[in-house]
Amino acid sequence: MRWLNHELYIEPIDTYIDPVRPVDRAIVTHGHADHARPGHQHVLATPQTIDIMKHRYGANCAGSFQSLAFGERLAIDDVAVTLYPAGHILGSAQVLIEYQGQRAVVTGDYKTYPDSTAQPFELVPCDLFVTEATFGLPVFQHPDPMGEVTRLLASVAAQPERCHVIGAYALGKAQRVIKLIREAGHDAPIYLHGAQEKLCGYYMDQGIDLGDLRKALDRDKDAFPGHIVIAPPSALRDRWSRRLPDPVVCQASGWMTIKQRAKQSGVELPLVISDHADWNELTDTISATGADTVWVTHGREDALVHWCRQRGLQAEPLYLQGREEDSGE
Repeated sequence: MRWLNHELYIEPIDTYIDPVRPVDRAIVTHGHADHARPGHQHVLATPQTIDIMKHRYGANCAGSFQSLAFGERLAIDDVAVTLYPAGHILGSAQVLIEYQGQRAVVTGDYKTYPDSTAQPFELVPCDLFVTEATFGLPVFQHPDPMGEVTRLLASVAAQPERCHVIGAYALGKAQRVIKLIREAGHDAPIYLHGAQEKLCGYYMDQGIDLGDLRKALDRDKDAFPGHIVIAPPSALRDRWSRRLPDPVVCQASGWMTIKQRAKQSGVELPLVISDHADWNELTDTISATGADTVWVTHGREDALVHWCRQRGLQAEPLYLQGREEDSGE
């Protein structure tokens, strides 16, 4: 498709999808920092993504915003743009572009596994499918996240003299982990690092009940034994975590599949909970779209490209700049 290039630039409407530098017109798939950048003149996104961008960057982080609800078809000259749920985080969207009888879908980040903190992934048939591949290797087979939370709560019960601090990104992962803990029946207070507070409040304003959340900063360290603390992964290695009494260090990430990575990060209890599609989700989704052309980006491109070509699909990698391996994971 000559009208969509490898920078995800839609030539007929002079618009980029998730551009890494300021542009005149951008479509932003979701609020993570490697996809949502400040400084664009005009941003088209879901209402939640716009809210999240304003929370993170300020109300004037773009010249203007235009919200587009899921399933609403927007005609721009001869091009039609529709956003569909991506299942990655709250408000995350796939972008369907229709032009000259062709349909291209750009997924942004996505997962198909159910998640009560994000609108569920919706399959969109297309001719060209532009997919992420963060976990695009067969070794990545994510387990049931509720099983991971069950292990966490068993550890909390077995070690009441210690607190459990979970490294989880402030947007998406923190809220999902908290919601899973609540769905597992744990209703005790959960303590938050300051970086999680504003976005957890936003999720609750959007009707996602996260239960009793308290500021960790306001508490004496004697309050933490037997409780769960949520913090950004970076806080597990800085002075902030030293206030916690003999913590069990946990991290919620798809990368915790790699035991050596957990060990190198000083993680005692790795929790394989991911907001990205694993290998089976990626390959199943590619097959289900009916696309005959697949572009693979930000992740393990080569393995997934090889898988596609073995099945007779036209496939190639997109080595997009500015995509961070761990963002949101």
